Amino acid sequence: MDYISLVNKLHPLERKVLPTLTTHTELSQIIKTSGLQEIEVMRALQWLENKKILYIHTEKQQQISLEKNGKLYKQHGLPEKAFLNALTDSFQPLSKISKSASLSTEETTACIGLLRRKTAIEMRKDKELEIKLTPLGKTLQKSQFPEETFLTHTFPLPITQLTTEDTIILEDLKRRKEFIKIEEVKTITITLTPEGKELLSKHKSDIQKEVINRLTKEMLKTGSWKSQDFRSYDVEINVPKIHPGRKHFDNEALEYIKRIWLDLGFREMSGNYVQSAFWDLDALFVPQDHPAREMQDTFYLEGKAKLPSHLLPQIKAVHEHGANTGSSGWQYTFSKEESEKILLRTHTTVLSAQTLSTLKKEDLPAKFFAVGKVFRNEALDWKHLFEFYQVEGIVVDPNANLTHLKGYLREFYKKMGYDKIRMRPAHFPYTEPSLEIDIFHPVKKQWVELGGAGIFRPEVVIPLLGFNCPVLAWGQGMGRIITEYWNIADIRDLYKNDLQQLREIKTWIK
Repeated sequence: MDYISLVNKLHPLERKVLPTLTTHTELSQIIKTSGLQEIEVMRALQWLENKKILYIHTEKQQQISLEKNGKLYKQHGLPEKAFLNALTDSFQPLSKISKSASLSTEETTACIGLLRRKTAIEMRKDKELEIKLTPLGKTLQKSQFPEETFLTHTFPLPITQLTTEDTIILEDLKRRKEFIKIEEVKTITITLTPEGKELLSKHKSDIQKEVINRLTKEMLKTGSWKSQDFRSYDVEINVPKIHPGRKHFDNEALEYIKRIWLDLGFREMSGNYVQSAFWDLDALFVPQDHPAREMQDTFYLEGKAKLPSHLLPQIKAVHEHGANTGSSGWQYTFSKEESEKILLRTHTTVLSAQTLSTLKKEDLPAKFFAVGKVFRNEALDWKHLFEFYQVEGIVVDPNANLTHLKGYLREFYKKMGYDKIRMRPAHFPYTEPSLEIDIFHPVKKQWVELGGAGIFRPEVVIPLLGFNCPVLAWGQGMGRIITEYWNIADIRDLYKNDLQQLREIKTWIK
């Protein structure tokens, strides 16, 4: 290695950091000794690692720190010990004990629970609660609690240093309010390579020599540059990777999906997130006592919606007795108040209903799609979100049938990278026949439902369109469709906003 050439290329930050490595290996020590900021030290260390002068070792470990109450009790003693020391072998009123021990009401309550579990106290109820020591309590007065022993540690305390007994005590202390916290810390240590050691042993004085890193206009004006030593420009050094701006990968997939339907001749539908129960549920022949309307499934908002007066009588009649649809309806009294409720749309099928209400016979055949957010009051897990995109579509065509519906779906999923899918019979209030589409998840080893599809029932079509006509319809969860492309096993990872993930995840290209 040409050490002289290497020394001439060293940046001023590297020149300040390198000499400290003869005596220090931990980042915190290097920062303190060099007098530089942490970001400056890390930058210099990374440059030196690129030059093969040193190795940077990063170790993550959990450590225990004391919070407000933990620090207080470490200094002044545990409240339960103070409570115990205020007791005698005769019953005393709780108020007297609490005052003697100088404890708050919250601390007193906690102490009673802790000491009862240790069978250190006995209680009785007279005019007020009275407490006395048990024989075991007398013994405990003279001994040190395990929790007191735990607090003698020096904090922060690496979790790897805990004994088996410490681990048991830690589980109890974690339940106490503002007592301890466990956090992951990163420890960075530096090791010199053989080349680095040789460089420092032979050229330490040259390294510490001051050099000029940048030529300024003042130097040119005064001519002072002639007497200065300049750092050599290193054209081979690794430069930081630049991450240009890009769309969120979820939006890339969204645009790709829209392009699929546009290329198939569909027109895009759009609408508001906030809808009435009339459009979201009633217009789709969902009964007003259906479980999906409950608060655990739907986000309801305050206020009342204004209903379309030209459609309300037909929808009401269909629900109550089927009207001219060939069915008997749901056989109940339709509630206008229920229909006026405002909610966050639970599916983009609401857009299909609204689109149908605007069509005339001369507009047919017609095809529409939407890719939009919907909202469900669901518990989060690896395959469920409470806010997600749904891929919606309808085909309004007198000649359409179930075979066409399956064809559209297979073509869509083929373009999304799924050659094998499963379609199985299902039930939805607004389609008949109905089916669900599944894919087999290769990591979770189970079938994952992607969404429903079917042909709208006459009870949906006739009131909205004014006449009966086959309407193919589907609503698919976009998140579950696209995660496989990025090998994302947990759907929540789509929106975790991890900067490294956003920078490094592959672009959506099909």
